[in-house]
Amino acid sequence: EEFLVEISGTTVTITCPLAEDDVVWKSTGGKAGTSNERKYIITDHDSSPANLSCSSDSSGTRHELYLNARVCANCEELDALTVTGIIAADLLITLGVLILVYYFSKDRKGRASPSPAPRPRGQKMQRPPPVPNPDYEPIRKGQREVYAGLESRGF
Repeated sequence: EEFLVEISGTTVTITCPLAEDDVVWKSTGGKAGTSNERKYIITDHDSSPANLSCSSDSSGTRHELYLNARVCANCEELDALTVTGIIAADLLITLGVLILVYYFSKDRKGRASPSPAPRPRGQKMQRPPPVPNPDYEPIRKGQREVYAGLESRGF
């Protein structure tokens, strides 16, 4: 047994879980509403919390509800089909843009560009070793006298 709460714009409709027709509603806090048998309707609800209770004189049972419903005056209600259509259209547009970008970028690869000529794509040719610089030759055995005059400095 649960309350049924329906929100449409700023109108909140609460249905009592009792099956009897002689339902009495009591509200503390929030805005007063109109009761219609099992339904309690609050028009122009201001999103303030309210304690509601519905009871029946014939059965003596009472149900309580704490209502903390957020409402807005200019909200639009969307059904599942509309939301699905919006998402599908967005995906199709995105896919179309991706395809256009792919085809336009594909055409640019074939055009000549002012950059330097590309390297030949055949077999890799071996390069000869670089010409050694005589100022930076490594020390070899028997050549230590060339560097004997250089001493390390102490800091």
